[in-house]
Amino acid sequence: MKKLLLILALAVMCNSVTRAEHFDDIDDGMEAYLKRDYATALKLFRPLAEQGYASAQHSLGVMYANGEGVTQDYKKAVEWYRLAAEQGDGEAQNNLGLMYTNGEGVIQDYVLAHSWFNLAASNRSEKGSKNRDKVSALMTASQISEAQDMAKECLKKNYKNCE
Repeated sequence: MKKLLLILALAVMCNSVTRAEHFDDIDDGMEAYLKRDYATALKLFRPLAEQGYASAQHSLGVMYANGEGVTQDYKKAVEWYRLAAEQGDGEAQNNLGLMYTNGEGVIQDYVLAHSWFNLAASNRSEKGSKNRDKVSALMTASQISEAQDMAKECLKKNYKNCE
């Protein structure tokens, strides 16, 4: 029994060390991105994004949306934003809302945009709150109600299959 507990404790410690290394890679990726060293940022973000790290997925979405270190590709940006948004990343939810507002990589849809902005606002994104208010001015009361219902359903489904 003591051996089993020791093995379990070591496994948890190794996982914590691995996670800490990933956070260092994310920080290094952000530092490279801010220095406009997009090749390094991409090299650091991509494997973490593929492993499911929301902040790396969001960062790749930004890079694809802006064509930084990669060929600009709104559809890929939406894919990466969606993966991060489905994990509750408020900034990715906001950026996904922007993609729907502008019809970039997706068909323009103010209802979906409002829904994602609403979710972003619920995850403490000030941009999400401001963008929700802006897109509301372009919508009917019925559309706003529909978007609010969509956001509530999305929350119930833990951000999965929200469209």
